Amino acid sequence: MARDFFGRDHRNRRDDDAEIRVTDRRRILLDDEAEVERKDEPPNLKPSYIEELEARTQAAEQKVLEVQSRFEQLRKQLQTETDATRQRLNRAADERALRDKADFIAGLLPVLDNLQRATEAADTGGAPEVIAEGLRRTAASFESALAAAGVEPIEAVGEPFDPELHEAIETSEVSAEDEGKVLSEHARGYRIGERLLRPARVKVGRYSEKASQAGE
Repeated sequence: MARDFFGRDHRNRRDDDAEIRVTDRRRILLDDEAEVERKDEPPNLKPSYIEELEARTQAAEQKVLEVQSRFEQLRKQLQTETDATRQRLNRAADERALRDKADFIAGLLPVLDNLQRATEAADTGGAPEVIAEGLRRTAASFESALAAAGVEPIEAVGEPFDPELHEAIETSEVSAEDEGKVLSEHARGYRIGERLLRPARVKVGRYSEKASQAGE
């Protein structure tokens, strides 16, 4: 076995040298990977004012979203209030119509009373004048009820024929001065405000030379 100047075994020295030359490759590998990762990251080339503008844009977009959300809440609230108001107005209109109807019916009750009295007088053999008086009262009560409801009779007899208000169901020969005038009324017409409920059914004069000569 060979030994050196100090008497050491040459084989053992080579083994010691081999151990000294061993390198930890793990550290080198980790350093290389970190270097590769750093190289893969893109460099930040944006100027600072660009980043500031992007931040402001994001803040503005967020503000717009908040405003839209608030607007949607207000819209739903307004819709709810509008629906409630509409329902309240509809209920008020229905109640008013019901009151008007009740008032009109209440005004007709005296008419019914007079009709019942006239019927009882006729059934018990009452005098004709008593029955006639009952009928007159009935008609007067009915006209009062119509007037209270805003219904007005249409003037007809003696007026010029108006196709908007009168319905001619009969004509009669007359002199020239009575041409187109309403001579008599078969059924009275009525209106409420500007609305025509029923035209008056009338007889209208028609000019005839024979009638003029007879008048002379």
